[in-house]
Amino acid sequence: MKKTIFERGNGVIMPIFSLPSNYGIGTFGKKAFDFVDFLSEAGVKYWQILPLGPTSYGDSPYQSFSSFAGNPYFVDLDMLMEDGLLEKEDLENVEFSENDDYVDYAQLYNKRFRILKKAFTNVDENLKEEIEEFRKKEKFWIDDYAFFMAIKNDNLDVSWTDFPEELKNRDTKALAEFEREHKEEIDFYIFIQYEFFKQWDKLKEYTNRHKIQIIGDIPIYVAMDSADSWANYDILKLDDNKKPKFVGGCPPDEFSDDGQLWGNPVYDWEKLKKDDFKFWINRIKVNMRLFDIIRLDHFRGFEAYYEIPAEDDTAKYGKWVKGCAYELFDTIKEKLPDVKFIVEDLGFITKEVEELKDYLGFPGMKVMQFAFSEDMQSEYLPYNYTKNSACYSSTHDSDTLKGWFDQIDEDELERVVKYFSLNDKEGYVWGAIRGLMASVSDLSMFEMQDLLELGNESRINRPSTLGENWKWRAKEEDFSNELSKKIKEMAKLYGRY
Repeated sequence: MKKTIFERGNGVIMPIFSLPSNYGIGTFGKKAFDFVDFLSEAGVKYWQILPLGPTSYGDSPYQSFSSFAGNPYFVDLDMLMEDGLLEKEDLENVEFSENDDYVDYAQLYNKRFRILKKAFTNVDENLKEEIEEFRKKEKFWIDDYAFFMAIKNDNLDVSWTDFPEELKNRDTKALAEFEREHKEEIDFYIFIQYEFFKQWDKLKEYTNRHKIQIIGDIPIYVAMDSADSWANYDILKLDDNKKPKFVGGCPPDEFSDDGQLWGNPVYDWEKLKKDDFKFWINRIKVNMRLFDIIRLDHFRGFEAYYEIPAEDDTAKYGKWVKGCAYELFDTIKEKLPDVKFIVEDLGFITKEVEELKDYLGFPGMKVMQFAFSEDMQSEYLPYNYTKNSACYSSTHDSDTLKGWFDQIDEDELERVVKYFSLNDKEGYVWGAIRGLMASVSDLSMFEMQDLLELGNESRINRPSTLGENWKWRAKEEDFSNELSKKIKEMAKLYGRY
């Protein structure tokens, strides 16, 4: 496959939910456009975000109700007011969060949908026609999603495997009867998606006009409780009752004695191959519309994936099973030749995965925090980087850069200080940022928290934990002229401007 080559530059990782806004969570509204202006002033060429799908229990964007749909929380309410779908009074005295530093998902769940339904009641005939055109264009996924959400709502949010039997099994007559009885609810979910894509398209067009490319993230697996699994259960390893036979995860390692048990159903790759990978082609198509570059999460799972018996309580007794990576990516190349990928190739990577990556020419990730082992031979040390790669100061799953400096042991800290010639005057965080900007990697990527020198109180996710993740939010004053100037000057110095 043709090598993917990116223009040398800097990128900032900033999830949509972390943007400032007046309504409890970041959206596609004015504050997002202001953030693009900040990136442009700083000479930043890449904006990386997390998956944009509707979140479920646990609020993780990697466990979404759909691989195709967008998160209703990101639909900007001010823009709905501008379009005449809401009045100012509709938003008065509605508290979306007690603390603007963090997202309160419980408050959003209880209040946001009521406001969106109010907007839906104000849809006129002209807008109905536009929504219907949108529905026809997105027919290959949107009806499945809208039906799934409406049935779920009608059944007190139970998983689809607990839907009434005929609806669980997608009986044609039962679905037609449900549509007759719940047409308005189905139309409501389609309306939200119309507004999501309409608003996103405006933001993306503005971002691209400022010569900034958006890097999006696509999880390898679909959630069990999702429209994807309900509508495409035949491409998953499920039993006769449509329960998973196996689930995805990672084996035990130095970080976890039990391994990681993700709970996602695993693909039946032979069935996917027989259908010419139609499901994956459709996923990539939608993501190409959303993003300029796609980051493939858990890339090693395409070459071989770790499947765990669904009844197990830990990941100890899973096994590695070969995927269909070469056939999949050759098909993607043939059908979608313009797609650009970065691959998440972290953790234990085998020779076979390296050979696959070399064959495809995809840039991989180099995370600096993994680099400073005692032998100083790690591939994550900047002197081992290659041009066709993206180096990271931190990721959404790791400590922030300051949080990492605060907790590493003295010996490791000494190695880092010597390697980057760190000093108190510049500060350790910005010294490390300088070191990555100076590296040969085409892309140097920084979490917004690192540029702000924030500690682990601003960390996005702690894997294998629930309740306190995906919450951090920035403030408007964080995107200062002083900071953009500092980023720009360093970018110029190291050929990234």
